[in-house]
Amino acid sequence: MTKTIAALLIALSLTLAGCGRRLPNATPDGAVRELVERLRRVHGDAADARAAYELLSKRTQSNLGARAQRYSAASGKMIAPEAMMAPSRFLIRFEPQRYVAKIAGAYALVDVTGLLEGDHAQIACVFEEEAWRVELALPPLAPVQLRPGSGLDGRP
Repeated sequence: MTKTIAALLIALSLTLAGCGRRLPNATPDGAVRELVERLRRVHGDAADARAAYELLSKRTQSNLGARAQRYSAASGKMIAPEAMMAPSRFLIRFEPQRYVAKIAGAYALVDVTGLLEGDHAQIACVFEEEAWRVELALPPLAPVQLRPGSGLDGRP
């Protein structure tokens, strides 16, 4: 009888261990909420920046990677893509109060609203690698301009 009770207790504990907390990006609204929280913690700390970067879509990460490469080439100093998320660039225009996701297949729009009537934003998300990722609307990079006669433009 004691072996049966012990086996049941072990089975119950294993079952409960599998019922842990859901990942924050299990839903699009959860991914946006978590990104906002993680961006609030980015104050020059590389680990905090990396944690926020991991919630971004592959397309957004690629854009930040291209920006980091360009910065590194111009400055001669290597910079990680997540370091391109400077705290001064990500200002929260209002205090989010409500997150509501509208999902269409692998894409979602999250309506974020605050206390005031004008406090509203729509954030795009995409389902990638078994989780929701935030798709930031970053402007495209301008083409690299080379000076004539630099030897890099194909002219002598």
